[in-house]
Amino acid sequence: MITLIVIVHVILCIALIIIVLLQAGKGAEIGAAFGGASQTIFGSSGSGGFMSKLTTGCAIIFMITCLSLSYIASRRGESSVVTEGAKKQQAGQPLSLPAQPAPGAPSQPAGVPHAPQSPAPVNPAGQP
Repeated sequence: MITLIVIVHVILCIALIIIVLLQAGKGAEIGAAFGGASQTIFGSSGSGGFMSKLTTGCAIIFMITCLSLSYIASRRGESSVVTEGAKKQQAGQPLSLPAQPAPGAPSQPAGVPHAPQSPAPVNPAGQP
């Protein structure tokens, strides 16, 4: 079911992009882009009525698929980190915190070389 809705949703996305790009701006007719008379491609009423109805229909179906996909995703039984933390807190279990280093342990990992404690000697200018 979800796969079918996603396929319809993607097809509608592509269709909406194409339909909006095919629509002419104010004062221009889409038929002029194809080199013909502006009234002959989509009938005698021109492209305004047909393209606007097609855009409206696709937009309505697109919104329905958006809402249905979000509803289905919210009703799934999947858990998240936020909900698990809230459940643990309500149950009285302490939340697990990141591990803290022991008081006597070095602050750097074992593989990282330590920086020298004293600064490097500075040579005055002109002396090698």
